[in-house]
Amino acid sequence: MAAYIYSCQVNYCCLKKPLIPKFKDLKASVSSTFKPFLSNLDHLDVPKVIKEISFKLLDNFVDFTFEFVDQPLLPSQSNFAPVEEIGEAVRVTTIQGEIPNDFPEGVYIRNGANPLFGGLKSTKSIFGKSSHIWIEGEGMLHALYFTKEKETGNKWNILYKNKYVETDTFNMEKDRKKPSIIPNMEGDALAVFMASLLNLLRFGVFHKYLSNTSVFKHSKKYYSIAENHMPQEINIQTLETLGNWTINGDWNRSFTAHPKKVSGTGELVIMGTYPLKPYFVLGVISADGKQMIHKVDLKLNRCILCHEIGVTKRYNVILNFPLTMDLNRLTIGEELIKYNEDGYARIGIMPRYGDANSIKWFEVEPCYVFHLINCFEDNDEVVVRACRARRWIIPRPNLTIDESELSLDVLNEKSFNKDNIESLKNLFSFFNVCEWRLNMRTGEVKMKNLIQTIIGLLWNSQ
Repeated sequence: MAAYIYSCQVNYCCLKKPLIPKFKDLKASVSSTFKPFLSNLDHLDVPKVIKEISFKLLDNFVDFTFEFVDQPLLPSQSNFAPVEEIGEAVRVTTIQGEIPNDFPEGVYIRNGANPLFGGLKSTKSIFGKSSHIWIEGEGMLHALYFTKEKETGNKWNILYKNKYVETDTFNMEKDRKKPSIIPNMEGDALAVFMASLLNLLRFGVFHKYLSNTSVFKHSKKYYSIAENHMPQEINIQTLETLGNWTINGDWNRSFTAHPKKVSGTGELVIMGTYPLKPYFVLGVISADGKQMIHKVDLKLNRCILCHEIGVTKRYNVILNFPLTMDLNRLTIGEELIKYNEDGYARIGIMPRYGDANSIKWFEVEPCYVFHLINCFEDNDEVVVRACRARRWIIPRPNLTIDESELSLDVLNEKSFNKDNIESLKNLFSFFNVCEWRLNMRTGEVKMKNLIQTIIGLLWNSQ
């Protein structure tokens, strides 16, 4: 999951280069920047030259001011270390267990974070430190191909192949053969601000396009996606990237990593959030994937950090919780991401082709929902089941919730007793599986903690 807006603590490496560049080195670099243009004064395209000089000056400034260093992974994060592309598909010769004879032939494919240039990078500069978070990294596709031998009909041939998703920023950095986009997901406020500004001035983007969160299918085509950019169409046989999917130019903003297909119609419901207006745009793509048949600004008054959208047979389900990000109010030292426990939390139910005025909002207890489990209609009620947390929290290994000193270690216990069941009760009072029943006729909200029911059964069984 491209989670490009999270915040967490990272350890930084010591740097060997001086933070402040030597003037003589910078002078030589600037001189070499201008030299090619001065020798061709008679044939200059002035606007183009100005643009190229500006880019090279900014590039030199970054090279001499920022140092990219390897960002260490904690032991629990070692499976996020990058692997190399293997080229041609290889045969899988060791299989644990058995593949059922009636298992269908086909392809199992997923994507995940696989940082370029040997791993994630952090930077240190005269502005301070900035870094990625551990779930970032360029998207890599991993595919297992299951086929049966024609002669025997029951012996499996399994091939494995991997390949990077070639987003626009991946190709740019690969061509430059070095890290170029400055990490800006966390760090010192001034360093994060300058990283974002320099990325925008040099490359026209705030951050990398990762394409590392999910793979989905629509109208017999396959796409790789992270929510900070548009999807990339992929060939699942070769894993080649075929280009950005813009729905014939009708969609040019971020695209949820978890679009929802409408049962019965085959339409695809998507959304895109952004820290500048319009904050939240909802779209409905035709079943054949060729056109955007509905697109609407929900006219929210703040940027909500919403990871997923829900659908039922007739409605779209919008999650509006008190976690916000707004570049309009950015000042040095101000937090980009804020969770306001006193702010409103609400769930919106919107007719499939509705607009901002047609949404029926239901106020709920302030919390944060990262992932939905299911949404459906039950007579007058829309039922929403989701993973609910009391506040914003990053999903990460060895998670400890500082305020209440709760840890996920209890989930590794092989047996349950009253002590660790009590720990489970405390843990799941912080995050749990929740059900909301939203009555479209009366406006009533009923909430039920589904995990507490399970914990209660465990408790009573002791």
